[in-house]
Amino acid sequence: MSFDIKNLLEDRWGENYRLHAKYLNPQLTKVLQTIGFDKIYRKGEGAYLYDDEGVAYLDFLSGYGVFNVGRNHPVVKKAIQDAIDMDLSNMVQMDCALLAGVLAEKLVALTPERLQKVFFTNSGTEAVEGALKLAKGATGRERIVFADHAFHGLTLGSLSANGCDEFRKPFGALLASTQVPFNNLVALEAELSRKDVAAFVVEPIQGKGVHLPEDDYLQGAQALCRKYGTLFILDEVQTGFGRTGKMFASEHWGLDPDLMTVAKGLSGGLIPVGAVLMSDAVYKKVFSNMEKCVVHSTTFGRNQLAMTAGLATLSVLTAERLIENAARQGEAIRARINESCAPYEMFAEARGKGLMIALEFKKPKSTKLKIGWKAIHAANGGLFGQMLTVPLMEKYHVLTQVAGHNMDVIKLLPTLVIGDKEVDHFCNSFEQVTADCHRFPGGSWDVAMGLAKKAMKKTES
Repeated sequence: MSFDIKNLLEDRWGENYRLHAKYLNPQLTKVLQTIGFDKIYRKGEGAYLYDDEGVAYLDFLSGYGVFNVGRNHPVVKKAIQDAIDMDLSNMVQMDCALLAGVLAEKLVALTPERLQKVFFTNSGTEAVEGALKLAKGATGRERIVFADHAFHGLTLGSLSANGCDEFRKPFGALLASTQVPFNNLVALEAELSRKDVAAFVVEPIQGKGVHLPEDDYLQGAQALCRKYGTLFILDEVQTGFGRTGKMFASEHWGLDPDLMTVAKGLSGGLIPVGAVLMSDAVYKKVFSNMEKCVVHSTTFGRNQLAMTAGLATLSVLTAERLIENAARQGEAIRARINESCAPYEMFAEARGKGLMIALEFKKPKSTKLKIGWKAIHAANGGLFGQMLTVPLMEKYHVLTQVAGHNMDVIKLLPTLVIGDKEVDHFCNSFEQVTADCHRFPGGSWDVAMGLAKKAMKKTES
């Protein structure tokens, strides 16, 4: 009996949301249907998604930063197909496969000098879990310190370092950890000076809200960690592989962490892969003898297809100069939006680095808009952002999303392959939806209140 994936897809096409509602995540299904994001995409290519009618949607979300080299890049696809056709031995476990060694070598050459060893994982949150575990093992200390608004993943250990209460609250006691304000070295030193902190883990640019560090913050945090014997963990899961206009965001501030986590963009969007990079000192304290050679391990971490995807992705990033493109196009987007939207009183700023961008809005001063602002925020703290993301999707076919819970911030994570055409389309579209939401009463506000009512009905059902 043969299996044909093409026939299966054609036979079951269109059942997507029914199946998800029944077997996977009914609440997510309700959310997507409520905001009109319940599309069925037939194909992804480069910076675009295509539905059944062939309508193209400009992808400015890119799987939350997975598709740095674009969707279904031909070089990455070809490499994976070649690896499959070679019938390589895979996950023998009691061997040292070549591709893992080559990818580790390339990562060490690209990352800060202190990082000399690599442990491969399957995802970003697993990489963070590994880094926290290694830090505790290397220092013999229990406590982890993290920043408010931080997002490092949603598995139990990563959740312990998550600065978003909406994710932490339902799950009770977590690992021993302490939250400090982002950009506050005094508060950080107060915790580290107790000398019981295994690691301080921080995103160089915070993903939730795209909050940037002050100029001296990250270098100061690194220095404090060295002073008090705490390991400095840099979470580059979202900021890595060209996202911020550098191969790694650490380059913007000349950082040299003890551990660094990566994932997302390394995958080429095709095979999940992540990694923990660590110093020799950390490695030697944890993997301290032959009996401890597998004191930390994972079944799928070094699999041949993941390693192939990682190697091909690094090649594409360099050969196609996508990192330089991210820096150039990101600057163009921020400059154009800050100029075109400056006249609109609710628009605050476009900020970020490279193609990791936040578009933030603020409370208006005029009486009419104040009425609308208060009404929308009373209905739902995160609803204002959907006044922009929904028409961007419906009218202009641009996929974006809000930057976090109860934020008036739109987050952009486009693929790094975008060109002037995509920048023009997005900037023109965003200026139009910004103009529309400054007309009160008006269609944008009606859409928002309609969303609130639909959400209430779906919650009740």
